[in-house]
Amino acid sequence: MLSPNAASDVTTAPRSGWLARIGRYLWGGWTGAASVLLFVAAWDALARQVGPLVLPTPQETMASLGQIAQSAEAWRDLGATARRALAGYGLSVLAGSVLGMAAGASMTATMMARPLITLLIGMPPIAWLVLALLWFGSGDATPVFTVFVACFPIVFVGALQGTRALDGRLQELARAYRLPLLQRLTDVYLPHIASYLFAACITALGVSWKVVLMAELLATTDGAGAQLAVTRSHLDMSGTLAWVSAVVGLLLLAEYLLLEPIRREMERWRMG
Repeated sequence: MLSPNAASDVTTAPRSGWLARIGRYLWGGWTGAASVLLFVAAWDALARQVGPLVLPTPQETMASLGQIAQSAEAWRDLGATARRALAGYGLSVLAGSVLGMAAGASMTATMMARPLITLLIGMPPIAWLVLALLWFGSGDATPVFTVFVACFPIVFVGALQGTRALDGRLQELARAYRLPLLQRLTDVYLPHIASYLFAACITALGVSWKVVLMAELLATTDGAGAQLAVTRSHLDMSGTLAWVSAVVGLLLLAEYLLLEPIRREMERWRMG
């Protein structure tokens, strides 16, 4: 029978584990904020040397960003950009993960997929954008397709490499114990592939934001990319940097609110 003190320790152990993980997460956020502050300091020093016509100061950019934040139309533009980027990114993660694991399970399929993936990676996004404009015209389909086709090979390669690197002894063990296919997938394959796939997904997320801005700049009348075209025509450097800062802020939110908790959970699982 457990003593009262032992029972209290058992009760508080899960709570202390959660508190420790929250503390590590917050500490990771502070270290990330420190790197951002160093970047802003370097930006300010350079802006004071070259002048506002070349590079506005962070204060001037933040003033323009404040004007953007007060505009309901600007929020709609940012929402449109996030919607298009995440739609293309989500489709690429889904298709790239499934097809990459399927190709990695067979050497023949891997060899057949290699030249196609090289072609997709080597073809610049601007070429896909021109084709998408001809196929879909202006509208959401063009930036979503361009983001998808730019991110798909990155995720595909991550899933393929993770599958090819799977320890053959684990597969033999799973077959020896006659594990059901679903259990093999969730307990043997996915935990190993996830480390490769997650790194590819983080890279693809950054690519999706860059590509959607380019696509909106040329193919749509709304979104942050379209607003960048307006500020460019007005030679508004502080406005341009303000829109870029807003989009980067959305990217950081997507990474730290969506992918970072998943990464930390995966690392906790590996640590046992």
